[in-house]
Amino acid sequence: MHNILLLGAGGREHALAWKMRQSPRLAQLLVAPGNAGTAALGDNVDVDPTDFAAVKALVLSRAVSLVVVGPEEPLVRGIVDYFAADEALRGIPVVGPSQQGAQLEGSKDFAKRFMARHGIPTARYRSFTRSSAADGAAFLATLAHPYVLKADGLAAGKGVLIVDSLAEAQAQLQAMLGGMFGEASRTVVVEEFLRGVELSVFALTDGASYKLLPEAKDYKRVGEGDAGPNTGGMGSVSPVPFATPEFMEKVRTRIVEPTIAGLRAERIAYRGFLFFGLIRVEGNPMLIEYNVRMGDPETQSVMLRLDADLVDLLEGAACGTLAAVACAALPQAAATVVCASGGYPGTYRKGFPIRGLERVGGGAVAFHAGTRLRGGAVETDGGRVLALAALAPTPLAALSKAYEAVEQVDYEGKLFRRDIGKDVL
Repeated sequence: MHNILLLGAGGREHALAWKMRQSPRLAQLLVAPGNAGTAALGDNVDVDPTDFAAVKALVLSRAVSLVVVGPEEPLVRGIVDYFAADEALRGIPVVGPSQQGAQLEGSKDFAKRFMARHGIPTARYRSFTRSSAADGAAFLATLAHPYVLKADGLAAGKGVLIVDSLAEAQAQLQAMLGGMFGEASRTVVVEEFLRGVELSVFALTDGASYKLLPEAKDYKRVGEGDAGPNTGGMGSVSPVPFATPEFMEKVRTRIVEPTIAGLRAERIAYRGFLFFGLIRVEGNPMLIEYNVRMGDPETQSVMLRLDADLVDLLEGAACGTLAAVACAALPQAAATVVCASGGYPGTYRKGFPIRGLERVGGGAVAFHAGTRLRGGAVETDGGRVLALAALAPTPLAALSKAYEAVEQVDYEGKLFRRDIGKDVL
């Protein structure tokens, strides 16, 4: 039995908490800081996941025996190293990579260099700083449009620009290097655009062995038909029709296993989730990016399909015993539709009452993201508010159930895409 501390406050954390709550090995669940959804599954604690001293106090006062880090920022800031260096904490297992391992997400340049060192197929690229901006403009001129510019550091999932014209790309490069994304874009990675269909693949590793979780496809643009600016994610589906056993074997042998082997060869401590943002190009997988945690809103679909005890998996990853833990996917399909605040991903208002949550059922689940409890009522508290997810025998049935659930809930300014999954089904 475990007393588990889950760090984070979004839809990913609610989905992880929902799956953990199904385990007979979960004694007590603490979520810091959590949201209105996680409050129904455990104890929300008002602790900032990046305040490591406050996390330590919570862990020791509540006899926590396993820590699960949901978002990337505490990992990039080195929470795993903090635990390892503290005499009172070092015996408590943490699910997440070391600070060096977290650079796979914390620095796009680090990740691309790692891919190159280990022969992992990815787009041609170069990295630039303000002092080499002229070289960046010249490199852009060697690429075909559209042009891809990525802030090197963390930018809340919004630091990637895809630009059609060369002149605009060169101007955006200057703007990024000039502080468009703050410190995150002091270095900018410019890379060739890959044409294909994207796919999210998730592994859980203890640094030696790994387990692949159900794959998913997410939808980043705010508008239907993949129009408008990038967001944290507006929906997801799982399984993905083109992720055949033959294709996934290519993913395993060309991308997943070289990554795990590369981490071991470079002695980078890594015990946690590893996200592979892939694209299928002419039938072959290429790696766009790594994340060092589960995706959101893919986690919602993945957890619905995961046929395993999540607590067993998390313990195995953190303690180095993952090879002995069973992991499979349910044959059913899952679909997730995100309801956001009007104006997202730009300026939006919050604090609106959410109505109809009690009507969600029939195989659908309302995973909370940007929500809060005030006076016993649930209110909006973020850009992405809810993720309505459903499991059904077929992808179309799962989407139908998810959209039925979307119609059951309402709040001022509710924004969602009506075309999730339509491009692959």
